[in-house]
Amino acid sequence: MTSVCLYFEVHQPMRLNRFSVFHIGNESNHSEYFNRKLNEEIFTKVAKKCYLPTNNLLLELIRETDGQFQISFSLTGTFVEYCEQFMPEVLDSFKELFKTGAVDMIEETYYHSLSSLFDELDEFEEQVKMHRFMIQRLFNYEPHVFRNTEAIYDNRIAKKVAEMGYNGIITEGTEKILQWRSPNYLYSPVNTDIKILLRNYTLSDDVGFRFSARQWPGYPLTADKYAQWMARVEGDLINLFMDYETFGEHQWTETGIFDFLRHLPDEILKHDHLDFVTVSTAVERYNVVGDIDVPWAISWADEDRDVSTWLGNDMQIACFNELKNIGRKLKEKSDPSLINTWRRLQTSDHLYYCSTKGLADGDVHAYFSPYDGPYDGFINYMNVLQDLKQKI
Repeated sequence: MTSVCLYFEVHQPMRLNRFSVFHIGNESNHSEYFNRKLNEEIFTKVAKKCYLPTNNLLLELIRETDGQFQISFSLTGTFVEYCEQFMPEVLDSFKELFKTGAVDMIEETYYHSLSSLFDELDEFEEQVKMHRFMIQRLFNYEPHVFRNTEAIYDNRIAKKVAEMGYNGIITEGTEKILQWRSPNYLYSPVNTDIKILLRNYTLSDDVGFRFSARQWPGYPLTADKYAQWMARVEGDLINLFMDYETFGEHQWTETGIFDFLRHLPDEILKHDHLDFVTVSTAVERYNVVGDIDVPWAISWADEDRDVSTWLGNDMQIACFNELKNIGRKLKEKSDPSLINTWRRLQTSDHLYYCSTKGLADGDVHAYFSPYDGPYDGFINYMNVLQDLKQKI
């Protein structure tokens, strides 16, 4: 038996207002850092194009297959805050999915932050606990599997996550750590006892990035073709991890992405040796086949599959160091309102917008960025950080 593990990241960042150097120190309220109007517009648009129609379709598919179709989600805290502020029905639709028993929830950092890369992991642990409390409040459930922001992972992070009581952790199935081995099995870190689920990035990106690419040899990708590809895969587990916004937002309805999803469960279940599992079931069902040593951080982002997406140039490193320094001062001051603002500014997207990578990676960064370019993003973000620094 080979199991298909389908997992979606559901996240929306809190985008910033334009903040010039002349605003620094002008007694502006720190809540004004965030562009509420733009954030509401984007969230509402994506909710109508992706979250609501995809959730409705998944609910139908789970019921039609009597729960054989199973999926997993990680919902960031910023995403949930948007739901509660602007469209509670989106959150209600996730609750309906969870009630089916065919849906699993995954833990992560509340603010989708880079706190796991801080020198000390206290802030990381606090944000994970915040996320845990949120999931318990919303779903009366405690996740067993952890997925760090953008699947950032190394030995140090794995050890910390294991100490916090999780049974599994998700990261990228890159050749950097696997070499000749397959991502379609469970592994464990060299320094602790936790199971690692590795993303099959080729099959995941066939849907997430290449689905509508007419120049791609696999185009058009149909559900039966995709199922046949998976039927030929050797291994215990095919981890298909992607952004939830793939459906209806990154890949528009006109591409046929919803028709593809509608037929996918039936086409996969036609193969007797294939089934669906949640991440928790995968960790319970399968044994590890070896260990993996990851002394430096990897992720699922860009071609490099490392953290250069957020820390690849001097601008990003300067902002990251400023974030850490501000945090140390804030923790001494113990101002809950300012700490909340600081944590919202930790969201990895702010550093993502400052990336100066070119070629295909640069195109993806530009697609998501609300700025004219990375330097514009850097100046705006650093101005906000300097104003927050003056407030403390």
